[in-house]
Amino acid sequence: MTRFNPSRATATAIVLAASAATMACTPTNGRADDTSGPAAVSDAIAAAIAAPSRTAANVARDRYRHPAETLAFFGVKPGDEIVEIWPGGGWYSEILAPLSTSGGSKLTVVGPWPNGVASVRKLEQAHPAAFATIAYAAFPATDGAPKVADGSADVVLTFRNVHNWRFGGIDAAQANFNAMFAMLKPGGILGVVEHRLPEDMDSALEEKSGYMKKSSVIAFARAAGFEVAGDSDINANPRDTHDYKDGVWTLPPTYRLKDVDRAKYAAIGESDRMTLKFRKPR
Repeated sequence: MTRFNPSRATATAIVLAASAATMACTPTNGRADDTSGPAAVSDAIAAAIAAPSRTAANVARDRYRHPAETLAFFGVKPGDEIVEIWPGGGWYSEILAPLSTSGGSKLTVVGPWPNGVASVRKLEQAHPAAFATIAYAAFPATDGAPKVADGSADVVLTFRNVHNWRFGGIDAAQANFNAMFAMLKPGGILGVVEHRLPEDMDSALEEKSGYMKKSSVIAFARAAGFEVAGDSDINANPRDTHDYKDGVWTLPPTYRLKDVDRAKYAAIGESDRMTLKFRKPR
């Protein structure tokens, strides 16, 4: 994992200071300048979500992940140069790829090189037409591997990844936010969805539970140079108690405890998530 240049103590101070500023400056309703309510879902987003190339198992999770509302909130549209950070199994890539193709733009999927993008390559092989304008790059940047050029992206999206970066340390997480800031054009948007840890719970849980405090995520973004552009409860789940011994992976779709209390966790559903929009100043 790429390391942030200052010492760990310095990086910690940066994030803590930014976190304090965030709590002081963010309105109590949780929103910044985006207060107009749910954004309209474009025909292009609806068509991408309805793409026949999507796998049935992924479609079944739409009720938990709300892709139409989430992408509309982030303002994603055909023609945008989109970068998806750490795509995992490609759940969102299956939607973003046909959306980009329909607008004649490019989706660049980035992850640890090369295994971090392998799942999406398999999807591309199965449905080449839907993934016609896809590209791949390393993140963090790696010598000898493709890289997203600085100032080239209209939108950068990352879904449920900040906790993984936090496991690598505060400086590693900050370095990734700095890199996302660099790849965006001035005025470009960073969209983040992350498992939400309530602000009144112990911050030490960020190191092992898979949940992050909203203030911590905003602090990383502000320290990188972003301004807060919006905050939505699209992906909130009030049934999530956030206090599982085995972390967020206790809940679906992982079900870490297998059949133990499976019905109980199924009734809760997938995790409570923050949905944050940041802007790179012009």
